[in-house]
Amino acid sequence: MAPDSIPADAGPGPRLPGMFSRYKGRIEEELGRAVPETSGADVQLLLRYHLGWVDRRGVPAPSASSQGKALRPTLCMFACEALNPDCARAMPAAAAMELIHNFSLLHDDIQDQDLERRHQPTAWSLWGIPRALVAGDAMHSTGDLAMLAVAQQGVSPEVSLKVSDIFTGSYLEMIEGQCLDLEFEGRTDITTGEYLYMIACKTGALIRCGLEIGALLADGDDAAVRAFARFGDGLGQAFQIRDDYLGVWGDEATLGKATGNDIRRRKKSYPVVFALERADGAALSDLRRIYSQTELEEDDVQRVLAVLDEVGAREQAQALTERAANRALEALSGIGLPAWARVEAEELVDFLSRREY
Repeated sequence: MAPDSIPADAGPGPRLPGMFSRYKGRIEEELGRAVPETSGADVQLLLRYHLGWVDRRGVPAPSASSQGKALRPTLCMFACEALNPDCARAMPAAAAMELIHNFSLLHDDIQDQDLERRHQPTAWSLWGIPRALVAGDAMHSTGDLAMLAVAQQGVSPEVSLKVSDIFTGSYLEMIEGQCLDLEFEGRTDITTGEYLYMIACKTGALIRCGLEIGALLADGDDAAVRAFARFGDGLGQAFQIRDDYLGVWGDEATLGKATGNDIRRRKKSYPVVFALERADGAALSDLRRIYSQTELEEDDVQRVLAVLDEVGAREQAQALTERAANRALEALSGIGLPAWARVEAEELVDFLSRREY
């Protein structure tokens, strides 16, 4: 499952950076313009339900508790404002980022057979796979249309075309990453390099894209645009490796799902890939046997956890997260940013690399 937007509920660990609340209203306003109102068509209801705006009957949700914090559009707005006070020009792009991310989630839920997303039943589990597939396609198209509105923000045709090119290329990378992730499910010979490439596509591409496009729409020079893209590369890796860490060792009460859930689903997350590379003898044989099974028993889960401890996978996952976080911050060190933006970038990196939910 692709990492979702950050949950709305606060939890232990570092505090959620202020940028999420600062851009929230404008992102929601732009999303409201981009997504059509329900007019009796199932597909429109499914879109709005998946986004957490209405219940399954179309009744408006009383609160945003089922919605995430919209990481990707927030990053787009932040990059733009860090280089240009007029960040309104990034609003259509920010909305497009969130819609494309949600297109991937609608399809991911079907592929993973997940029954719950953001504390409510998934769209496919309520309306069936065919309608949910169509809703995902519609979300994709809605995202493309939202990005076209960039041209109405006083952005030159050349920049608009470049933004569109970056955007389309990034979600093609995301799709490639999803295909690789599905391929990995049937393999036990995945290398760390292969895994890092997969997450750079599946998770990192849209994160990098949001920052790169935000910098471009701010009329940032080439050096600034490249710096924010590199910032996004490091951030994406830190975000996903931490997600993998929490999928194995996260606190059950904080996450709202069972500890070791990724193991039960035989996901080839980073700790498991690392263990498959480092383990030998009986430990490696046990891992290969367990991950070749269709279903895992609780004893299997406990054996995997024991092997992960033996090879130091927990410490290695956190060390890799911290290296990626440091690389992200180093990417911004050579460009001129206002003090507030530099502080918020540091807070963001700290949050994403040490979060507990």
